[in-house]
Amino acid sequence: MFVNIRGKHGMSEETPAKPEHLATLYQVTRTLNSSLDLDEVLNEVMDRVIEVTGAERGFLMLREDDGQLAFKVARGLGQQDLEDPEFKVSMTIVRRVEETGQPLLTDNAQFDERIAMGKSIVALGLRSILCVPIYVKDRMIGLVYVDNRLQAGVFNEDDLDLLVAFAFQAGIAIENARLYQVAVEKGRMESELRTAHNIQLSLLPRTEPELPGYDMAAAWHSALEVAGDFYDFIRLDAEHVGVVIADVSDKGVPAALFMAVARSLIRGNAVVSASPVETLATANRLILSDARSNMFVTVYYAIFGPRGHAVGVNAGHNRPLIYRAATDTIEFLPRGGLALGWFEEIPLEPVEIKLEPGDVMVFYTDGITEAENSLRVPFGQERLAQAVREAAGLPAKAILNHIDRSVKEFVGDMPPFDDSTMVVVRYTG
Repeated sequence: MFVNIRGKHGMSEETPAKPEHLATLYQVTRTLNSSLDLDEVLNEVMDRVIEVTGAERGFLMLREDDGQLAFKVARGLGQQDLEDPEFKVSMTIVRRVEETGQPLLTDNAQFDERIAMGKSIVALGLRSILCVPIYVKDRMIGLVYVDNRLQAGVFNEDDLDLLVAFAFQAGIAIENARLYQVAVEKGRMESELRTAHNIQLSLLPRTEPELPGYDMAAAWHSALEVAGDFYDFIRLDAEHVGVVIADVSDKGVPAALFMAVARSLIRGNAVVSASPVETLATANRLILSDARSNMFVTVYYAIFGPRGHAVGVNAGHNRPLIYRAATDTIEFLPRGGLALGWFEEIPLEPVEIKLEPGDVMVFYTDGITEAENSLRVPFGQERLAQAVREAAGLPAKAILNHIDRSVKEFVGDMPPFDDSTMVVVRYTG
């Protein structure tokens, strides 16, 4: 019987295999196929290779994400783990095998002209050494190294053939184990992100508030599993409701965590302060006292009260839009302030707002106006204004849905590049 070894990557022609080597290779293959626990497999295989080759020690290195080889297994006789393996092998041989991609056998390293300049060979008293690369297809993913410091001529071509065959099987097993670990990690991450998404949803208001003379609706869409956008309705008393819309500077999990902190601070201060300016100023100071992330959050906070009276404060956020029913016109509220989390003292100015029956106020994040189509053209404020004008006579929820459809029709198949959030407030009088 023959084992096909040393082909494309330095393997010899078809060579008769020793029965004990065939038995070992069979056992090794069974072991490799019996588990997807990479550490368990590699330790078991290395122990068997040391046993059959008569090696004093065995080492297995794998290529890391940065391209460098790192020790994964370092074993001695009696299945003993070896500490500091980088100081116990010939790095001259390791580098040579890595550079050439070819296996290397020396029966007496002390007098081998190919590696005569290796300082570690002399210092460690190394004699018999086998080192074989591990390939997956045409990609070298690591190497296996065994040696004996006591005797010369311990290893021969048969041992090299066995080690090459083992490396071939190990390469397949390592790749399978890695793919399995990636799949498990991906599944775990997806599960955790779904949980985080649901937690974020639970932080948002479940229903729109009921306030005499007002009709309100909101929508929240995350570009990733979790988002940095948020909105909030805060019941202040029987006649006043606070409306918050905000956008954290980052995306993904960091933004989601920052979003949760910012929302809690704004809500906590809103219920104890009648002034939206003081609410945001206090929240800003608290964010700065704890934040170490260099993130910030833009916010618009408005309080709506009886007879269409409202007061709003802008902290670096997009300018809210107001549709005036009497004149069928659109206006954007002034820019103002700076985002929370930048400076301890930020300029915040209250803006008085008077709504008449039929007027509509739209709060939004830049995921709406900056949504792009396939030509990289943004949706923009003018299209937003047109969408609001087209649906202004409808209930708040219908207005919101019309804007959402307009954005989706405009961007087509382009994936969302940012979170998007809207709040629509319609004054019915």
